[in-house]
Amino acid sequence: MKTTAMRVLGVGSPLLDLLARVEEPFLEKVPGAKGGMELLAPEVMDRLLEQLADEYAVVPGGAAGNTVFGLARLGVPVGMLGKTGKDAYGEIYRSSLVRLGGSESAFFETDQLPTGRCLALITPDGERTMRTFFGASSDLTAEEVETVDFSAYDLVYIEGYQLFHQAMIEAVFRQAKAAGCRIGLDLASFEVVGLFRERLLELLKEYVDLVFANEDEATALLGDKPAEQQARELARFCEIAAVKLGPRGSLIASGDMLCHVPADVVKAVDTTAAGDLWASGFLFGYLHGRPLSECGRYASMTAREVVQVVGSKIPEQRWEALCRSFQPYNN
Repeated sequence: MKTTAMRVLGVGSPLLDLLARVEEPFLEKVPGAKGGMELLAPEVMDRLLEQLADEYAVVPGGAAGNTVFGLARLGVPVGMLGKTGKDAYGEIYRSSLVRLGGSESAFFETDQLPTGRCLALITPDGERTMRTFFGASSDLTAEEVETVDFSAYDLVYIEGYQLFHQAMIEAVFRQAKAAGCRIGLDLASFEVVGLFRERLLELLKEYVDLVFANEDEATALLGDKPAEQQARELARFCEIAAVKLGPRGSLIASGDMLCHVPADVVKAVDTTAAGDLWASGFLFGYLHGRPLSECGRYASMTAREVVQVVGSKIPEQRWEALCRSFQPYNN
């Protein structure tokens, strides 16, 4: 699908997702409890991968990365700002984006750390046990950010996890604003919001045009109140605010307008990256100037597809179907 959409720069951790189906006994070899996400030393991850004997899939991931790859699949011109190691995993990540027409000009490399990875161990009950090594992705500096030509992009989309790298992400906000970019921010998790709540409120007022949150994140930021009220309050900070309600759909607010968009409810196999691909669909509509209710409908459609697969990789034929459904608009 060819489009005339504006250019989007994703800012996040370029991680390779390593997806493996395992039996319950395998988890006895894995540090930490079953389920959730914990950090893992790279040498321990390497030992686990050796025991899996290459029986795992390698898929580009990371929160902003998932959104950017989704946009690229929909024909939107994209780039990614992040850091990888000078290794095979880094090459996989970069080349995967370039094959979809994305730009690697804002990628940085280091030979001091390997590319970040997230090992996802999926047991027969469908539960995912994730062990992550951030590696080179955590080494991006403010000085490197300041060399990026933000004027080459129209919208900068940031994953909230980058708030852990304060100097770097502050440079992103400043550079993007100075270049006249619109700025989108996903709040990432309620833990992130809780840690950075006061600064987040300032950033939303000063820099952010679009903010995406789920109910837990909105509650951590604004307090326990009806989702409709949370969406309206967020829209006082930003031009557009979305509160995602899972199977109950989403609320989208802008100015005095508030709309509810139903979810496309299907049997979910894995909800990983559902919010990230939701953002892909929403941003596709936004960049083409569609009404916000229609942007939300696109978002529901992309989220519907990804929850029916393990991981973030929607099958090629389903992308083709989505592209046919997302009629190209030349605004």
